[in-house]
Amino acid sequence: MLKLIEGSYASFFPKEMNAMFRNRAETFSERLRWDVVVKNGCERDQFDDANPLYLVSVDPDTEDYWGSLRLLPTTGPNMLRDVFPFLLEEGEHIESATIWEISRICCKDVDGQPERTRRRVNYALNELIMGVGEVAVLAGLSQVVCVFDARMFRVVKAAGCNPEIIGRPQRIGDTMCYAGLFDTGPGPLKSFRAATGIRDSVLAPGAKELAFA
Repeated sequence: MLKLIEGSYASFFPKEMNAMFRNRAETFSERLRWDVVVKNGCERDQFDDANPLYLVSVDPDTEDYWGSLRLLPTTGPNMLRDVFPFLLEEGEHIESATIWEISRICCKDVDGQPERTRRRVNYALNELIMGVGEVAVLAGLSQVVCVFDARMFRVVKAAGCNPEIIGRPQRIGDTMCYAGLFDTGPGPLKSFRAATGIRDSVLAPGAKELAFA
């Protein structure tokens, strides 16, 4: 189950936000060895102050944290423009009201999760990808953009996503990184459902009304 949490209301979700920032520290600092700032076991950056929309995967019974990602419009501060512009060709930029950026996607393998799909993708990650597809339809988006590493590239392809690689893939730290555009809409959402095997909406009851009122 996915909770949609607007950045301006994050203080109302302390359990979910604390778990998310800790998982981000584990993922991006400890495992990937990216140059991120970790304080008191949590990873947080300036884009968390830009009122993003968070998708947080939780156990539908206990509401324990499973995974998360962050969505930001490309018309404002975003990581591709402000941190990773070198991944784009000179003069190239992504800025549109109908294109949002995904960032800080991470998840955990924990007891109680459904089994991985036949393509061996973590359930929470599948759920997050489905959630992006659903949110994109609700928000009228045409595409989402994301910076991802080689491992995540394999995972998103296994989950039914076929990104258009833009710019110039480059090594960041110990891994090759890419910038990619993903088409959204009813057609891609249908493909995500087929690839993940998740037929029903992954959004928590009331989430649509809260986030898109």
